[in-house]
Amino acid sequence: MPTASDTTKTTETTKSVSAGPSGTGGTPPGRGAQGGRRKPEFTARRGFLIAAFMAPAAVFVAVFTYYPMIAGSQMAFRNWKLADLTDTSWVGLKNFRDVFADPAWGTVLGNTGIWVFGSIVPQLVIGFALALWLRKKFRFRGLYQALIFFPWAISGFLIGILFRWMFNSEFGVVNDLLQKVGLIDEPVAWLADPQTAMFAVVVANIWYGVTFFTIMILAALQSIPEELYEAAALDGAGKVRTLFQITIPYIRVTLALTVLLRVIWIFNFPDLIFGMTGGGPNNETHIVTTWMIKITQQGDYGRASALGLIVVATLLVFAVFFLLATREKREVKS
Repeated sequence: MPTASDTTKTTETTKSVSAGPSGTGGTPPGRGAQGGRRKPEFTARRGFLIAAFMAPAAVFVAVFTYYPMIAGSQMAFRNWKLADLTDTSWVGLKNFRDVFADPAWGTVLGNTGIWVFGSIVPQLVIGFALALWLRKKFRFRGLYQALIFFPWAISGFLIGILFRWMFNSEFGVVNDLLQKVGLIDEPVAWLADPQTAMFAVVVANIWYGVTFFTIMILAALQSIPEELYEAAALDGAGKVRTLFQITIPYIRVTLALTVLLRVIWIFNFPDLIFGMTGGGPNNETHIVTTWMIKITQQGDYGRASALGLIVVATLLVFAVFFLLATREKREVKS
């Protein structure tokens, strides 16, 4: 028969086993044999809860984004004019042919190219230079950053109105400064002359968009380890070599994505032009998006929708080719 001492030993052995090797009470609830948290099982009830939480956002996006896109797309193939809504018959590609046959199409297309590429290159160069400057530590650097970042918080239309007054031929500050330094002898009608109007709106857009490049590039520059620059200095690398062999390769992904975003935004940025010239004089500052708005205001929704589809297709093709090109360059360099 077991004695009292045997019973005591058995009880102590059971407690030590249940307490585990660390004496903390065994395996904690909710943990498996590996010591990690047990993954919750996916049940029908859990899936229903996830769907219920996502449903409001999905309905909102579908109603206010995808439905207008689909409705607007089908309008591009119909005779949809505000003057006569009784006849919305199917016309196929007629609206697209009307867009390409319009005498203003060539001017608008050329203006769009000048608007995009004439703005993006100076914005990139100036923004990069400002980011390199702001990366250094100097007195009142925070104040300079605030002053440079401030324009991005202002509406594009308001910027357009501001520059319209600055380029005014009678009392604009641009003519006043140019006359004082002796670059012009008499005031220039910047926004009324077809030869200078596009130049004026591009200058305004460069000033407005430099901030975005500065913000994005400065954030990328701050992620570069200082050890790389110290190693380059020990190897005797100069500033130009360091820029092209360390700085630019390290942030090339950020540069590529920033350029892609800016091209898309500039292409779809009619606010500033409407604030400055409204597309005039004689369509000389109209780009594709401002011209599309003008056609919409004239009541020809079918032709405006066709032009909108052309814009979407152009941006999609550009985005695909740009991403493929930058990816190939990254693979070659890696």
